[in-house]
Amino acid sequence: MEILVDDILNIKKKELARKLICSLAGNYKVSFKFAETFSPDENYEYHDREFSEAKEVVLLLENSEDRISLQHILYVADSMVIKHWRQDWIYENREFLSLVKNHEWKKVQISEEEAKGTWTQKVYQVDDCPRYEGRGTWIHADGRHFWESQADAALPRREITKRSDYNLLRRFSHIEIFDNGDWVIEQDNQKIFRNEDGSEKLICLERGLETFTVQNYDASFAEEWWNNKKNFWSIAQNTWLDFIAENDRIKITEDEKLYMEQFKLAEKFTGENFDETEATKAIRELLSQHVEGFKA
Repeated sequence: MEILVDDILNIKKKELARKLICSLAGNYKVSFKFAETFSPDENYEYHDREFSEAKEVVLLLENSEDRISLQHILYVADSMVIKHWRQDWIYENREFLSLVKNHEWKKVQISEEEAKGTWTQKVYQVDDCPRYEGRGTWIHADGRHFWESQADAALPRREITKRSDYNLLRRFSHIEIFDNGDWVIEQDNQKIFRNEDGSEKLICLERGLETFTVQNYDASFAEEWWNNKKNFWSIAQNTWLDFIAENDRIKITEDEKLYMEQFKLAEKFTGENFDETEATKAIRELLSQHVEGFKA
C-alpha cells in the first residue's frame, strides 16, 4: 500500500511540475544581472558587472508526457527579433552530456533510482548546439515552487569572445515560479580553468540573476517571425539530437563561426524560400566543418 500511495503522489507531483514548466511560456520583460563576487587570487582583477534588459517571448514548442520544449526569442524592437536559447525538460532522464571543457562534452549515464522523480533541464545555445544539462526535483512547499540543479556549462555568450582565463562555468541554478506568472533564474557560478589532467583551478565566483516579468504586449511579430523560421530550426534541432544520440563525445570547433554561419542559413531558408532537402544538406555541411566526427 505504501508503494501505491507513493506512486500516486509522484503522479500528482509530475503533473504539477508539467503545468509549472509549461507556464514558463509567455511574454516577458527580462533583465540579466551578473557580478563577480570573490576570487581566491588576491591579485585577481574583477571584470565589470553586467546588466541588460529586453523583451523576451517564450514559445511552447512541445508538450508531451515526458518532454516539454520551450524556445526563447529576444524581442529587440517591433521589427527586430533574435533567436535566443532553448530549454528542453525531460522527466526521469538517465542520459546526460557533461562538459569536459570549452565546447567539448562527454555522455554520462545515471541509474533508474537516481533519475526517479527528477526533471532534467537541457539548455541549448542560440544555434541549438549543447550548452549544459542539469537535473533536480521540483519542490512545492510553503506556497513556493522551485527547482535546483548544478551543471558544468560552456562559457556564456556574453563572455565567450572576451575570456580565456577559464574554460568551464559550474553553475548552481535556482528556478522559481511565482503566483503572478513571473519567474527567476538565480545563479551561483564558479568560473573554473580545467587542465588536461582534469585538475581544476577556481578563478572566481559570480552571482547571476535573470528575472522574467510578465508583460502584456503584442508579440505577433515575433510569433510570425518564428513561424517563418521554425522549419529550418526544426531540422537543425533534430540533426543535433540525432548526432548526440549516436555519439558518446561531442566537440565543437570555432563555435562563434558556427552559430554566425547557421544564422545566415536561417535567413536564406526562410518562409517561402524554405527547401527541406537543401536546408538539410546545408546544415549538415556546416556542422561537418565545425563538429568533430560529424559526416555531411
